[in-house]
Amino acid sequence: MNFVITTGYHPTAAVEQAARETAGQLQVEFIPRDRNSLAAIQKSFQVNVILIFSKQGPFIYTPDGNYFFHLSMADLRIKNLKNGKHDHMISAMQLQSGMAVLDCTLGLATDAIVASFITGPSGKVTGLENSLLIELIARIGLTEFIGESPDITEALRNIEVVQADAEEYLRSLPDECYDIVYFDPMFRKPIESSSNLKPIRLLADKRPLSLATLAEAKRVARQRIVLKEMQGSSEFERLGFSQFAGGKYSSVQYGIMEVRQ
Repeated sequence: MNFVITTGYHPTAAVEQAARETAGQLQVEFIPRDRNSLAAIQKSFQVNVILIFSKQGPFIYTPDGNYFFHLSMADLRIKNLKNGKHDHMISAMQLQSGMAVLDCTLGLATDAIVASFITGPSGKVTGLENSLLIELIARIGLTEFIGESPDITEALRNIEVVQADAEEYLRSLPDECYDIVYFDPMFRKPIESSSNLKPIRLLADKRPLSLATLAEAKRVARQRIVLKEMQGSSEFERLGFSQFAGGKYSSVQYGIMEVRQ
């Protein structure tokens, strides 16, 4: 994907330095912002996507809206867990403190944050993200964002982020090295009401989960594989998932594949 990097108006020296360093690392063009609007930069450099470094953190400007790091539903889900309420993903994983989770589709990291809260400092959560820009936003956000409570901030910091194709990364791993392997690929039919997800659809890897990737996940997982999809999705049948968890009236469902007892 073609994109350029710039800053907000009147950046601090630190913000501009971070933008220039990132441009150098990614080998893309840095555009001094000056008084240029983002629309003018798009037109001048013939790009739809711009990575902007601002005082509030980096964000991505796209035709479908801005993409930036935020806790999304992770904050509420963690509060519910603290209050003894049920979380369908955690139940599907049968997740406990000290376990190791490989999230193969990190995205905004909402699910990884909730998983990290449960696994705790003695556990391990690794998030894979194939999209260069989404991985960058997630990595910086998980490193710098400060939650309302220390345990939420700790959950963010305990996630390792890797920019990688899931199948290639899984192939590099030894057998049975993660308790849970988790997939949340882009839904074949998007939930139109989720307008905040429109930018991610432009940036994300839209390929469905392949049987080859699933075969590697079966080798790597010690206990189970969990797949998040739309309720009643044909993907569950195609991939061989026959156990399910999730709310009766929820738009999403979790497929469960036990690989070892």
